[in-house]
Amino acid sequence: MPKRDDAFVMTPGSLYKIKSLEARDKPMETVGIFKGYAAVAHDTAIVMELDKSSGEEKGRLRLIPSHMIISIDVMKAEKEKEEKESESNAVYFG
Repeated sequence: MPKRDDAFVMTPGSLYKIKSLEARDKPMETVGIFKGYAAVAHDTAIVMELDKSSGEEKGRLRLIPSHMIISIDVMKAEKEKEEKESESNAVYFG
């Protein structure tokens, strides 16, 4: 059982299925490899490299603003690297 202080962290190289807002009647589904985070205006987005289920878009990068995410399914998790990010590269949510 994980400690109470342990937080789940999305790790680069892991495979995720993300549902995000697209239209009122159906969400957009993105399946791919998590590459990291990006700043989009005043928001933070997650960067996904689309996988083969995206057809012709395979390999394309998709930025999904964090406030648009409905759910994240972990399909295959990579181990977190032991190195800590430097303060200048850290992403904070608040």
